[in-house]
Amino acid sequence: MQSLDAFAGGKLAALEAKSLRRWLKPTRRHDGAVVERDGRRLISFSCNDYLGLSQHPEVRAAAAEAALNYGAGAAASRLVTGDHPLLGDLEKRLARLKGTEAACVFGSGYLANTGVIPTLVGPGDVIFIDALAHACIWAGAQLSGAKIVKFAHNDVAVLARLLEAERPLARHALVATDGVFSMDGDIAPLDQLSDLCARNDAWLMSDDAHGVGVLAEGRGSAALFPDAEIPLQMGTLSKALGSYGGYLCGSRVVVDLLKTRARTLVYATGLPPASAAAALTSLDIIESQPDLTALPIGKARLFTRRLDLPDAQSPIVPVVLGGAEAALSASAALEAQGFLVVAIRPPTVPEGTARLRVAFNAAHEDADVIRLADAIAALREVFT
Repeated sequence: MQSLDAFAGGKLAALEAKSLRRWLKPTRRHDGAVVERDGRRLISFSCNDYLGLSQHPEVRAAAAEAALNYGAGAAASRLVTGDHPLLGDLEKRLARLKGTEAACVFGSGYLANTGVIPTLVGPGDVIFIDALAHACIWAGAQLSGAKIVKFAHNDVAVLARLLEAERPLARHALVATDGVFSMDGDIAPLDQLSDLCARNDAWLMSDDAHGVGVLAEGRGSAALFPDAEIPLQMGTLSKALGSYGGYLCGSRVVVDLLKTRARTLVYATGLPPASAAAALTSLDIIESQPDLTALPIGKARLFTRRLDLPDAQSPIVPVVLGGAEAALSASAALEAQGFLVVAIRPPTVPEGTARLRVAFNAAHEDADVIRLADAIAALREVFT
C-alpha cells in the first residue's frame, strides 16, 4: 500500500501549502453558546443550532426517553425492519409545518438530496442548479445522470435564458436551489423562481436546511413567499431543530414514490427513535414560541448594523476576507479573544472568497454580539 500512502500524503501536502488542509478539533458544547476547546471556554459563533434546542431540557429528555423505550438505533432500513411509529408522527408534523400533503424522513440532509434528485430525474432530463447551492444538491445531480446546467447565483434572468435554450431538449426539468444559502446567508427569490418554473414546466426544489425554525415564525423560507409553488421542499432536522436527519415535504404521490425508490431510504438504516423524538419536541417548541424563532435574525442584524453591513436576511453573516491564510489568521485571532468563529475556505466557497462565517443563535448575549462585531472590525483593517 505504499502507493496509496504516497498519494494521500502528496494530496495533504498540497492542501497544506495552500492553507486548505482541514483538522478535526475536539470541542464540547455547553448550555447556551459556550463551547470548550483545548481546555478553554469560548463563545461559539459557528454553530447551526440556531435556537439552542439541542441543549433544551425538554428535547434532551424526549431523546433520552425514546432511547430507553425503543433502543439506541433503528437496526435496518425502514422498509426492512419496520417503520417506527415516531417517524410517521414526525412526517405528519413536518408536512403540517411546511403546508404540504406529506413528508419523507431520511437519515440526514445529505442523504435526502442524494436520494430525492436521482429518484425524480435521470438521463434525458436537465437540472438547473444555483452556482452556490449546497454540495449535496450537486452530488445528487451528479448521481442522477441528468444534464447539469449551472446558473449564476440568484440570477433569475440568466436562468430564464438557460431554460429557454435547454428545456425544449429535455424530458423533465428540475430547478434546485438553497432557500437560505449556507455560506452567504441570503435568500433565494423563490417567488420569481416559482413563476419561471411554471412557465417552463420545471419542478422547483428548495433546500431549506438553514431556513426552517428561524424564518416566518419557524416555517422556513418558502413561507416568505406564500404564493410561490415549491413542490419539493427539503430540509434537515440538525440545524434549528437541534436533532439529526433530513426530510422532503411534497405531494402524497411524490412522497410515496420516494419511499419505494429513493436509494438512500431503501438501502440506508432508518433514523434512530431518539432523533425523531427530539425533533418532534423541537417542533412543539417552535410552534408554541414564535418569539424564540425571531431571536437569531435579531442577533444577526445587531451584528450587521454594528459593522454597517446590509441587514442580515438570516442567522448567517459572511465576513469575506479573500485568501485562505487571512481567514485562518483572523479566526485564530478571534479565538485568542474568546470567540469561536471558524474560517471557511475553498472548495466550500469559491476561490478568493475565504471568509469568517458568523452564525447567530437565540442564546447569544447582545453584549457578546457587539464585542464580536468590534473585534472583527479591527481585524478587517488588518486582513483586507
